[in-house]
Parts: sequence; C-alpha cells; structure tokens
Amino acid sequence: MIEARAAGGTCLNVGCIPSKALIHAANEFHAARHLAGENPCGITTSAPAIDLGRTTDWKDGIVARLTGGVAGLLRKAKVRVIEGQARILDGKTVEVETAEGAVRLRTEHLVIATGSRPQALSALPFGGDILSSTEALSLRQVPGRLAIVGGGYIGLEIDTAMAKLVAKVTIIEAGPRILPQYDADLTKPVAARLAALGVTVLTGARAEAFAGGVLSVTTAEGSREIAADKVLVTAGRVPVVSGFGLEELHLDRRGPFIAVDAQCRTSMRGVWAIGDVTGDPMLAHRAMAQGDLVAEAIAGKKVSWDKRAMPAVCFTDPEIVTLGAMPGTVPGAEVAVFPFAGNGRSLTLERGDGFVRVVCEPSTGLVLGLQAVGAGVSELAGEFALALEMAATLTDLAATIHVHPTLGETVQEAALRGLGRALHI
Repeated sequence: MIEARAAGGTCLNVGCIPSKALIHAANEFHAARHLAGENPCGITTSAPAIDLGRTTDWKDGIVARLTGGVAGLLRKAKVRVIEGQARILDGKTVEVETAEGAVRLRTEHLVIATGSRPQALSALPFGGDILSSTEALSLRQVPGRLAIVGGGYIGLEIDTAMAKLVAKVTIIEAGPRILPQYDADLTKPVAARLAALGVTVLTGARAEAFAGGVLSVTTAEGSREIAADKVLVTAGRVPVVSGFGLEELHLDRRGPFIAVDAQCRTSMRGVWAIGDVTGDPMLAHRAMAQGDLVAEAIAGKKVSWDKRAMPAVCFTDPEIVTLGAMPGTVPGAEVAVFPFAGNGRSLTLERGDGFVRVVCEPSTGLVLGLQAVGAGVSELAGEFALALEMAATLTDLAATIHVHPTLGETVQEAALRGLGRALHI
C-alpha cells in the first residue's frame, strides 16, 4: 500500500471522524447552554465556555488513535506500507518518491483508491480566511462570523456545529433550498432547527468575492454584503484523478470519474478502482464494500456488486437518513409516514420533530425505500439497510418486535400504518 499521508483516507483523517467529533462537542456545549437557562428538566447550571483549541486536540487524539489502529491492522496482515507520493508509469509499474529516495514497484494488480478533495471555486480560492472543510475541522477558535458557501450536507453539518458554538452563521445556497439532494419534507425540520439556532439562510444566492472581511453576494433582489471573519466553501467534492500519472493509462471515464464494471475493474486488465474516484455516492462505507469486493475478485472468487442498499446519512440537527426509492420515483408506490411526535422515546429526549417514512410496492408490500429525519436517526440506518437487503415487506417490519421505548419503534409504526393497522396515530 502506498500512502502519501496517514492511513485511513479522507473519512478518518479529514472527514467523517473529525466532523462527528466536532458535532458531538458542539452538541454538548449547546446542551450546557440550554441547561444554564430555564428548561423543562429543572436543571440549573452556570453559563458554559468552550476552548476550541482543546476540543481540536481531543479530536486529533481520536483520529491518531484510529489511524494508529489501522496501521496496526496493516502490520498484522503483513501489508508492506510505503509512505510517499506515487506516480503510475504504466499498468504494471509505479514509482514512489519517499524520504529515502525513489522506489520502483512492479505489480500484477493495481488498485486506484485516491479518494476525493474539496471542490474549489474560482471566485473563492482556498487560503487565508477562505476555508475548505479540512481547515474548518482544525479551527482553534470559534469564528465570530462565519459565511458558508454551499447548502449541501457537508456545509450544513459544520454550520450546525458552529451555530451551536455561538458563531453567527450565514449560509449562501445557489439553489432554491438547502440540501437540494433531499426532498422538501426531509429538509423542512432541518431548516426549522437552523432558524431556531439563529442561522441566516440565503437561497438563490451566489457568492462573488471576499475581501476585507466582506463577502459579496448576488441574490434575486440584488447585491448584498455579508460581514464574515471566515468563509467556508463547501461546493462539493471532486475525485482525485490527477497528479499521480493516471493519464498514462488512458482509462475509460464516466464524466470526471473512472469507469468500472460490477467487479470494480477498469478498462485496463489488472487495473482496478474503488471509492470516490469511481463516482457517487461518495461514501466511506461504499468504498469499504468495494475494497472487499476487489480483494475477493483478485483472490479468484466469483463475486460481483449486488448490493441492494446504500444508506446515506446527513449528520445535521435533526439527522437525515435516506435509502432506496424516494416518494414519487417509482410509479404506483405507496408511502407510509410515522411522526416522532408520537414516539415516547423522542419526547423524553425533548425532541418530537421529524418522522420515519416507508416507500413500498402496494400489491406485495415489498419495501422499496426508507427515509427518516429526526434526532439520533443515524442509528436507524443499519435497520433500514437490512430491510432492503433481505427484501423485507411491510408485514415483516410490522411483525418484528421492537424494544419499547426506542426511536426504532417508529419503523414498526410506519409499517403498521402502511398496512392500515396504525396503533399510535
């Protein structure tokens, strides 16, 4: 394995893990501030403060522990790890620039897993006070005023955390609403929560330039200026397909991505690709599943990509889980919804916003898709994925005993409602 930085890829080093650590710290701080005022739990505390530098050190410690664990697993598996920058010379040869000099490797199989990087904007190049998500996750002070360009899941996850840390946050989204990859029903509870946190959301707006602590923005109503100490650009991610000689292979492409078949083979024999370079969805768990598939294929097993379920989670507040068919995407499909306002566990957590939704085939009850928006619903993603992988029906979900009181009961309740046997609504 050739790795230019620490093992673990984007997710572990500058993505999923550090962002969830920041989100957790922000939630704890927000809860402490909530308890410092009048609250229904009857708890009295003093006004809290946060040292974001210490928070970042704690986050970095978690990342170091996990990357160290990955390095240990590689050693245990007797994987040779070379630290350095690789360059592909041909489909069987790679040269690596290391601290000790150049190393040339010959191989039977070449797996490309170079991941993705933040998408830059020509009007807002990264550097100084213009941040990518990587720099935003390493801030040591909470910015007083933060402008976020892009209302997708990456921007909103960091935005929500910063708002809870009492930054004054403004979101600039070019589309008509935030989280455009989700339907409006799923995003409404998130928008309501952002408003409650004091976040300003500008939709149909474009950021034009940043200078002197002022972000120039164009909206349908005209131009306006937004004061900002930092600007976070979250315009999406793009695959890393340059800078290491990939062009020497002349592989087939699918847009900016490397084209692969059902075994993750590229158009060149013996060359494989996995993860973000192969296209959407850019998810760590998809890349891991692809890695397992390629290892088995290289070992001679007859395997092929046959996954029915690819769950995705947006770690906003409330969280969003999506899987499979969405309402309106399958002709004739029926939809059943159960609100968290009718769930006892949600109410004891002081949260009744959001819902669980099941999309099913009407004649058989076959589950085609599951979605949820609510506090803590990311933990339902596994049940959702299992239901689709096992080709569950509404009857299967309704007949499965769920522990009371838990958030997961809403899955059973939604299925019962779809069967016309709703108990608690």
